[in-house]
Amino acid sequence: MLPLALLFGFCLTSTASRHPLPHVGRSWCSGPVDATAAGANASAAGANVTAAEADGTVASGRLTERDIAGLLFVADMYAVQLDQLAVVLGVTEPRARAIALAWRRARYAESARIGPGRAWVWLTRAGLTACGLPYTAASPALSRLAHLRAVTSVRLALEAAPGYAAAGAFWRGERRLRARAGGRVGLREHIPDGEVHWPDGAPAGFAGECWAIEAELTPKTVARTAAIMSEILTRTGDYGCPAGQARVPAAPPRHARAVYLCSAAARPTVARARAALGDAAGRVEIRGLPPGAYLPGPAARAGGRAR
Repeated sequence: MLPLALLFGFCLTSTASRHPLPHVGRSWCSGPVDATAAGANASAAGANVTAAEADGTVASGRLTERDIAGLLFVADMYAVQLDQLAVVLGVTEPRARAIALAWRRARYAESARIGPGRAWVWLTRAGLTACGLPYTAASPALSRLAHLRAVTSVRLALEAAPGYAAAGAFWRGERRLRARAGGRVGLREHIPDGEVHWPDGAPAGFAGECWAIEAELTPKTVARTAAIMSEILTRTGDYGCPAGQARVPAAPPRHARAVYLCSAAARPTVARARAALGDAAGRVEIRGLPPGAYLPGPAARAGGRAR
């Protein structure tokens, strides 16, 4: 049974070893962990704070811990839709709208309705500087909106799992990986949508592992998908390391496994690509995308641009 199955509380048949993890909560595979369910996480006190109060706090330079965590989350994910921001902040959607407005007035963020569904929020250069992050400030590209939402939903669902928090696991997103790699990313080098790191000493059988995370909305070719899987599974060095350390024969792999969260359209291709890997196939986990991962509308649910 693969560790992800235990983390999220569903059963799989596999030749991989069993990693017991007690007190596992339900997930999108066996229960409702909905990345749009902001209301369930909101406190009554937080819901009653007005936009003026939120604006006054930020304008005075008194960013709360929640502000800081929210700004860092948005920065790492490129951009986040308002309902997802509410989940991140643990407030109602109207409260999240007030907080985003306060960030905008403080020139830390921009927001706009640029695609289906809720408005998007992203950080300005001033916001990124305040976070101490070297990213380039830019509004999200229309062609990437569906993918950005899917990846954010995957991260939120992972972080909502009790097993994830209990183990002290943490997310390292594509934007952070690209920033670390800098100009050393090859034109054809693949960077995963994110990594999940399980610290050494975590109360889990997979302590010390690093997992590559991929959100797959639309199918690529089987050959291309298999090539990406192989690249992920054979990498030995961190992103941004010297080229000679990226793949060292006989060195332990960087990623203990690759976890694919797929739409119904992409899943058959991903499964066929995994089957083509031979012995390495046991290190690839395939699951469905969580609730809330899709932009509204038939076109958006088809997946937008392939990733």
